[in-house]
Amino acid sequence: MELISFVMLVMCVLLGLPIVWLLYMSRSPKEMEGIPGSLGWPIVGESFSFISDFSSPSGIFNFMNTRQQRFGKVFKSFVLGRFTVFMTGREASKILLTGKDGLVSLNLFYTGQQVLGPTSLLQTSGEAHKRLRRLIAEPLSVDGLKKYFHFINTQAKETLNQWSGRKVLALEEASTFTLKVIGHMIMSLEPTGEEQEKFRSNFKIISSSFASLPFKIPGTAFHRGIQARDRMYAMLDSTISRRRSGEDFQQDFLESLIMKHTKGAADKEDSENKLTDKQLKDNILTLLVAGHDTTTAALTWLMKFLEENPTVLEQLREEHMQIIANRKDGTDLTWSEVNNMPYTAKVISETLRRATILPWFSRKASQDFELDGFRVKKGWSLNLDVVSIHHDPEVFPDPYKFDPSRFDALLKPFSFLGFGSGPRMCPGMNLAKIEICVFIHHLVIRYKWKPLEKDDSVQPTLVRMPKNKYPIMVEPL
Repeated sequence: MELISFVMLVMCVLLGLPIVWLLYMSRSPKEMEGIPGSLGWPIVGESFSFISDFSSPSGIFNFMNTRQQRFGKVFKSFVLGRFTVFMTGREASKILLTGKDGLVSLNLFYTGQQVLGPTSLLQTSGEAHKRLRRLIAEPLSVDGLKKYFHFINTQAKETLNQWSGRKVLALEEASTFTLKVIGHMIMSLEPTGEEQEKFRSNFKIISSSFASLPFKIPGTAFHRGIQARDRMYAMLDSTISRRRSGEDFQQDFLESLIMKHTKGAADKEDSENKLTDKQLKDNILTLLVAGHDTTTAALTWLMKFLEENPTVLEQLREEHMQIIANRKDGTDLTWSEVNNMPYTAKVISETLRRATILPWFSRKASQDFELDGFRVKKGWSLNLDVVSIHHDPEVFPDPYKFDPSRFDALLKPFSFLGFGSGPRMCPGMNLAKIEICVFIHHLVIRYKWKPLEKDDSVQPTLVRMPKNKYPIMVEPL
């Protein structure tokens, strides 16, 4: 369906024939006639409104909320080349995220599918997904992350050492920190140098291409993303070649995958665990994307919310000052301390709730089922609106207030989706928490900061980030 949609879309643009699109629109699923909503303008549907609303202060919630008020909790639209049904609520969350009885599968937009590749963890399902997730889970487990703790701690301190008494773009600094961490963990990339700069440059282009219109035409964000992806894969090919020839050996995630891929045993179990080079590269890129953008955004929003809520900041600072007071003189932050920051954990959760960094989760119906009185048909694209779930006043009273105490007690299931839920819950959750805890520890015990601009707009990307990159003036305490 999506491939046909794009072919027709390109024909309309090239031939200037809206009638072509109108004819195609008549071929949209007849079953959708029972779903309220609008498919928008010829050719582009509601894509421009969808992308534009990313940049509004409330982000994609503006797109969702105006249509929910008009059509209800379930509505249809046509965005980025796809007929889509948007849903919200805890019941929809439960069905779409658990994938119970194989009702749904993951469903990236076409641009994401093309950039990440068909063998990415984010595009596989069933046994293939379980196998890839097992390979990824080990180095990202709490125990697997211990060996990277010193590097994470060192990079956080070195990043913050440069902040005193100067203007800082918090988003850029957080991005540099998280990319150095994930690059080191995955492929032992040095934190500075020409290789790191090429890596960062290509990665930024890839990251910005995910919410672009699906036109692979020179000069478009999508085309630039594909080109940057190919350059990134060339870098990986070179690294993999050196590793296999014995020129370079590192105890990192890439090395473990290469060893798994090149085992000589021919038994069935070993064969099933092997990865092709394509699978290896697709999933390295997937981990880089998943391990960078969301944590970068979380760190930036956390700094913004802390500055806007001085009482919360003071209580957080007290927790971290107490950690220092309990240490022996001259010792640094330890692994056990990072795993014992109860108030910090609540602040992180509240940040993820308020910011809702991933504003929706996209799925595809694998079979017919019913939800909220509507009949969902196999093959439909389904988007779960997470912003509305995180701001439901019945679950979170005064939902726009930043209040970490909400997490003093257990919440209702599927009401908080900061790291997703179900079999596709974020595999990098432990890494993200450790990075944030380490960074915030060194930040709050050393500095105070003030924003240089008052702008709540967000970038037009799939991961919600402040559009102005949150410029701040930093001073020592």
